[in-house]
Amino acid sequence: MAAIETEALTKDFPIGFWRPRPYRALESLTLSVGEGEVFGFLGPNGAGKSTTLKLLMQLLYPTSGTARILGRPVGDVSVKRRLGFLPEHPYFYDYLTSEELLTYFASLFGYHGEDRRRRVAAVLDEVGLGAERRLKLRQCSKGMVQRVGLAQAILNEPEVIFLDEPMSGLDPLGRRDVRQLMLRLRARGCTVFFSSHILADAEALCSQVAILAQGRLRAQGRLSELLAFELKGWELVVSDLAADRRAALESRGVRITHIDHDRCTLELPATPGPEALVHELAGGGARVVSLMPVRDTLEDLFVREVAAGGRRDTEGL
Repeated sequence: MAAIETEALTKDFPIGFWRPRPYRALESLTLSVGEGEVFGFLGPNGAGKSTTLKLLMQLLYPTSGTARILGRPVGDVSVKRRLGFLPEHPYFYDYLTSEELLTYFASLFGYHGEDRRRRVAAVLDEVGLGAERRLKLRQCSKGMVQRVGLAQAILNEPEVIFLDEPMSGLDPLGRRDVRQLMLRLRARGCTVFFSSHILADAEALCSQVAILAQGRLRAQGRLSELLAFELKGWELVVSDLAADRRAALESRGVRITHIDHDRCTLELPATPGPEALVHELAGGGARVVSLMPVRDTLEDLFVREVAAGGRRDTEGL
């Protein structure tokens, strides 16, 4: 069963004062997300990602189309307690500490007494908040508040969690912690639906992605299907490459980039394979530092789809 489904989901906003006209923020979005997946919802700023999440959480109502979560219509009360949600810009009561805020939220989910205390402590540990949990939220950095937001999103042990730009405001260590948290949630069977424009995070985490641009779905599928992982070439880093050997390689059309005094990068075509050249270089005294295939990345796909979307929109005017 799909954990999240949308069918032709559309949202218009009125703009203008004297004669309001509709602005289409989301157009005919049809998606299906399987249970237990980490699903990346990608797009540039203003693409319609936050609008989609607010429609799924019923903070907004669609102009047309439908959506279902865990087999039930969005807004079904029996489903809401099985969900977690982190908005893009979480705002909490500034004069409470993280512990006090989560204790309040835990009470709303039916935790009481010692169970509530243990649950609050556990989620604060899981998002990496130590002594900071006793600071008032107005004294916390943006990254700390983001961690508190993540803690409240997982407080009720949700089956489906929606995260809107969860890496926002986090330093590299914080981003790594959030990635690990999302993988732990997936391991427990939780479906994670997160929006982002940080493509490296999606590429590292997601089994399936969708790309949104200007309110329209441009591409959807598993990374292996979207990228096709077509081999474009090889990047070979070597050290101790003799000058005469380097000149011979360049005469054969190999592009060589100097890195430092004893290392350089060789750009090789996809065919023939690099094995013969590696053997040749090793026999001539050079040392192979690394060999990496060059393939399409999620960023390449993202740029292509957004650019194509812009062209199609212009052509339709």
